[in-house]
Amino acid sequence: MNKRFKGIASMAAAGVLALALAGCGGGGAADSGSAGTDKGAESSYKVTMVTDMGGVNDQSFNELAWKGLQELEDETGTKVSYTESKQESDYGPNLDKAVDGENNLVWGIGFAMANAIETAAEQNPDVNFAIVDNAYENTPDNVTGVVFRAQEPSFLVGYIAAMTTQTGKVGFVGGMQSVVIDQFEWGYKAGVEYANKTQGKNVTVDVQYLESFGDAAKGKATATKMYSDGCDIVFHAAGGAGNGVIEAAKEAGKLVIGVDKDQSSLAPENVLTSAMKKVDVAVLEISKKAINGDKIGGQTVEFGMTDDAVGIPEEHPLMADEVYNQAIDLEGEIKDGKITPPANEEDFNAFVATL
Repeated sequence: MNKRFKGIASMAAAGVLALALAGCGGGGAADSGSAGTDKGAESSYKVTMVTDMGGVNDQSFNELAWKGLQELEDETGTKVSYTESKQESDYGPNLDKAVDGENNLVWGIGFAMANAIETAAEQNPDVNFAIVDNAYENTPDNVTGVVFRAQEPSFLVGYIAAMTTQTGKVGFVGGMQSVVIDQFEWGYKAGVEYANKTQGKNVTVDVQYLESFGDAAKGKATATKMYSDGCDIVFHAAGGAGNGVIEAAKEAGKLVIGVDKDQSSLAPENVLTSAMKKVDVAVLEISKKAINGDKIGGQTVEFGMTDDAVGIPEEHPLMADEVYNQAIDLEGEIKDGKITPPANEEDFNAFVATL
């Protein structure tokens, strides 16, 4: 098993640290960006991020990570920047570029960058690295893993989908199969099954994978077929490729569930709700700790509902108030430990057996 996936799978046994806070492109040279600031004191500290192939404008977790760095600059005067990866082979060179730019902290956005981050950290022991959506089996001293319990908001949106569907058939579109995307898929399926068992529903889930986080055209084609086959609600966890799923919902006049951020602005008449991960908050808080001189490396920090770091949007114009209130009640049960949404197939089977 790949090291990065083994690391995530063993988080529970390893006792992952929790942090209380308020709150998933073509070849050639990568594009870079930076933000200016009118606020905060000037700082010599430099923080940069390298995106995965979804790009910085993926309307998902890359965009949220960049939002967190922009807030960091506004609050502290820290110089921030980003580099976009167009293909997997860009990861290593882009990380080298970040180190050459004398950045003190380098973020890798997405589990796909795990091996490249580990290599860069080994080669540059005096530089701090952090990665979103990955936990290592043995975390290097100069690396911080950041993970989210994505199965928790996915459970809520699965319940909402089952309570809202008119056809009795809903869908899930994943970018690429991995331990991280498993959390979305199996949490979602568990929410549907919870509604089936407790509310007398009989809803089925169609699952499709794109093998891409950047191919919006494939996302659109896949979702279009799912809608034509009877799904009236589709949940995507596919990064930038998920934008195509949202486009398909608009064209079909069906409902879609967003991911990572509140994606309702992309299709106000079609986005039922979103399974949110507040990546911006995590990036901001951990970066501030690094600036303050705190030891951030050698550990994985996990965020979930108990940290108010995942959830669903409060606004729900396309959802019945009764269903929304039921979902919020379930959120409370998750926070209280009465419900533990599953993150993989094995945990799903065990969860369903208890219903």
